[in-house]
This record gives sequence, C-alpha cells and structure tokens, in this order.
Amino acid sequence: MAAVRQISGRPKLMNGRLIAIGDIHGCAREFEELLNKLELQRGDRVVLLGDLINRGPESARVLALAREQAHLSLLGNHELRLLNYRKTSDPTHLKKSDYDTLKQLGRRDWAYMAAMPLTYFDRRDGVVLVHGGFLPDLPWRQQPARIVTRVQNIDRDGNPRKRSEAPNCPHWSTLWQGPPFVVYGHTSRPQVARLKWSLGIDTACAMGGRLTACILPEQKLVQVKAHEVYYQP
Repeated sequence: MAAVRQISGRPKLMNGRLIAIGDIHGCAREFEELLNKLELQRGDRVVLLGDLINRGPESARVLALAREQAHLSLLGNHELRLLNYRKTSDPTHLKKSDYDTLKQLGRRDWAYMAAMPLTYFDRRDGVVLVHGGFLPDLPWRQQPARIVTRVQNIDRDGNPRKRSEAPNCPHWSTLWQGPPFVVYGHTSRPQVARLKWSLGIDTACAMGGRLTACILPEQKLVQVKAHEVYYQP
C-alpha cells in the first residue's frame, strides 16, 4: 500500500538543501509566504511533514502548492483519517471540521494523499522526517501508520497516547535516544522543541502561531506568522 512506504534520499538529489516544513493545516497564504521566504533553488528538496489539510480554510490550495513545490509530502493523521473514510465510507472516521475539507478535494488531491509515504530518510546526514514520531523501543522502519502519524505521549505500558489522554506521561521525543535524528510535526507548541536527537516543528500555524521550516543539516529555522486564528481546539 502506497501510504506505508518509507522513502530514502538518493545521492543524485543531495546537491540542494533539505527543507522540512511543519503542519500547514490548510493555511495556504502562510505556506506561499514561507515558500517565497525560503527562496527555493534548483536541487532543494522540500518535504512537508503531513497534516497539509483541515482546520485552515484552503486545504485544496495547499495540496496544489505541494504538488508544484514540494519534493515529497508525508502522511499525517488528518490525511490518514480522510483516506480511511474514503475507503470505508464510515463517518466515524471523521470530525465535524473534516466535512469542509471534503467539499474542496478533487481527484488529484485524493491521488496525492494516497501516495504519501510515512517517512523520508536522508542517508547523508542520518536524519528521518516523519509526521508524528516513533515508539522509542522499536525499530523506526517497522512502525505502522497508526503509530507514526499519531504518537505523542507514551504511557506506562509503552503505548502511544494523545497528550490529552495521558498528560502526565512523557512525550516520545524525550525517550528517543537515536540515531537517527528525527524531525517531526503533529505535536503543536508555541516554539520548536529542540532535543539532542529530535526537533519538533509544528508551531500551531492554524491556531494563530507560526508556520516553520527547518533547513537541514544546520537546523536553520525560517518562519512566517499566521495571519489569523483559523482554529481553536
């Protein structure tokens, strides 16, 4: 199944910059501004860390920009949720805000989301890009979509949980010892979360924060501020 592929960077693509961009969530105006600010050059690899859709107003426009400008887009839990609904027609996969996105999506959008891999591994610098993260006690390549797109905290039994479900349990990144170094999104914070073996770059653009790009391997951050609050939890 295409959505569970693992992608590795090929040597012939290594001349430009590797640029990871955190959760866009339908914020097309901010995404376009960030791309302009990055001043993309020939050979750059822009990898979007999933959750391109929902919450913000322009999911279809974000997907169109991704097809034009990104080297690759990874699978996020929001894309996975909609793909599961499309496959099963089971409305329990959906949340109320998903219905606005469904109205926007066309054939090319669905095909693009269905082809999203789980991870991107840059062999030169030993960096893995992923949407959510990994369980710390299992090989990262073997972990399924339901883990790597959703994991936040780890409970006492070693199971992945949302922060709201297990607020007193540690975030997976604090338990991750590496290698590889992991750049991830999904867990929204006011600032990037920088640890020895990981970097979290979901800075809550749709909630009025910032949209963040990370240029690797130097970990240089480029950000744009949200124009407004599009979503409140």
